[in-house]
Amino acid sequence: MVNLKINGREVEVPEGTTILEAAKKLNIKIPTLCHLDLHDIKFVNQSSSCRICVVEVEGKKNLQTACSTAVSEGMNIRTDSRRAVKARRTVLELLLSNHPKDCLVCAKNHDCELQKLSADLGIREVRYEGEMNDFPIDNSSLSIVRDPNKCILCKRCETMCNNVQTVHALSEIGRGFDTVIGTAFNLPMHESNCTFCGQCIAVCPTGALTEVNKISKVWKEINSDKVVVVQTAPAIRVALGEEFGMEPGTQVTGKMVSALKLLGFDKVYDTDFAADLTIMEEATELMHRLKHGGRLPILTSCCPGWVKFIEHNFQDMLDIPSTCKSPHEMFGTLAKTYLAEKMGHKPEDIIVVSVMPCVAKKYEAARPELGLGGTKAVDYVLTTRELAIMIKESGIDFVNLQDEEFDNPLGESSGASVIFGATGGVIEAALRTAYEFMTGETLEDVEFHSLRGMDGIKEASVTINGEKINIAVCHGLGNARSILEKIQRGEANYHAIEIMACPGGCIGGGGQPYHHGDMSILKKRMQGIYNEDRGKAIRKSHENPMIKKIYEEYIGEPYGEKAHELLHTRYIPRKKM
Repeated sequence: MVNLKINGREVEVPEGTTILEAAKKLNIKIPTLCHLDLHDIKFVNQSSSCRICVVEVEGKKNLQTACSTAVSEGMNIRTDSRRAVKARRTVLELLLSNHPKDCLVCAKNHDCELQKLSADLGIREVRYEGEMNDFPIDNSSLSIVRDPNKCILCKRCETMCNNVQTVHALSEIGRGFDTVIGTAFNLPMHESNCTFCGQCIAVCPTGALTEVNKISKVWKEINSDKVVVVQTAPAIRVALGEEFGMEPGTQVTGKMVSALKLLGFDKVYDTDFAADLTIMEEATELMHRLKHGGRLPILTSCCPGWVKFIEHNFQDMLDIPSTCKSPHEMFGTLAKTYLAEKMGHKPEDIIVVSVMPCVAKKYEAARPELGLGGTKAVDYVLTTRELAIMIKESGIDFVNLQDEEFDNPLGESSGASVIFGATGGVIEAALRTAYEFMTGETLEDVEFHSLRGMDGIKEASVTINGEKINIAVCHGLGNARSILEKIQRGEANYHAIEIMACPGGCIGGGGQPYHHGDMSILKKRMQGIYNEDRGKAIRKSHENPMIKKIYEEYIGEPYGEKAHELLHTRYIPRKKM
């Protein structure tokens, strides 16, 4: 242990502790900007590039960065000396001198850490003037907008993209004043190997990385003569409330439905219905491979970021993922076929809007192989943040809304579909159904706790009909790479693997309310997901009466001919940069 003083107060901490961590133990706040500690996924952005966290250490000539300087025995530190505070203010003013002043119209307004820090340090003027960067804005992709002029070179996005996700789409380019975080060969984002997972957006402290905004287009459709239906993903209901001051993990399903109806959507449906449908197809596909010697392991295919990742990096394994479309694409397909027939409308007269926790869903909706003969199954994707903006824009008092129910026939769902929102949820839902399909017996204990939690890779075995089924769950693309490389080397023996691109699964999606590196928020959302599952009368996908009905009336057998036509897809090898 190491003994030291901070601002005259004694503290004892383990060897290797940074000044920043030691100060936190005393509830002493040292401002940071580039620093980001993602405890539960064991990654720290510790570039010390911003110099905002400098402190004065007795005996040291120069100020020290608190985020990267380890404590030593007898160290005497001042975090609040005039020298340190003045240095922070100077650094911040220099950053602001080369930063656009369009805060009022910036997508990160009120969620910008640079903005908040400026307020905390009382910056009222910028005394420095000079040349400002004038880089082109990259809005080439369908998911992410990159504005290098708002970049402060904190390298959070680089750490997330390269170290956590192992995508390597973003890196530092150039030198000196011309330094910028960009893509290989400075290609447009849509030409890079970016998976559009949006984790760079989630950790960016400024408006340098934001999602492509579709709000105005959705408003236009709502006010047209088209029938505009909306579906909401399971992860939305435990995160949306945060945008209105509610505790993370608070279930706001009924309020969300009420708000969507007030916004003017003609029908409000639950993507969870299609998640139940996904389980019917995916569980049947797993059984088919086990019975007929198909290639194993089967990999879940709900996550478009993960799908694009394997298309770029593991082209020899594109026959392993399930061929199932993602739930919101299944819903879009049924909305423009089954539902269109029920409502007496032509497919082209129906506009499908998906509210998703994910910015990769914006890209996914445009994949032509997921459409219907040239017509997109899903027309627009909004993030959780975009939905919150629409609600606020309309002056809706969200917190005090009365609960309302989803519309039917595509609004009924099971608890199994709800847990899709958390890492491990898809495979757990599949096992609830696969077990009963394969054994003909009732599964009494439906909760598979070994598949839950924030561990990057989780493993479990389930015995079904005397056969041991090996399961793996991973979240974060770096963990996915590790698993897939093991399979390539013949070192892994799994039957089924769930992969989600984002830490925590969809609850940590790039379109969710910003968590600013606080992983406890993801844990609270996860708990909210499991609480809703426990509160459901039906907890297995195959027991959903509306699922049974749609197979009887329209689809036929799970994994059958019409199911393949409507609900399954293919994958495309993509160039690796």
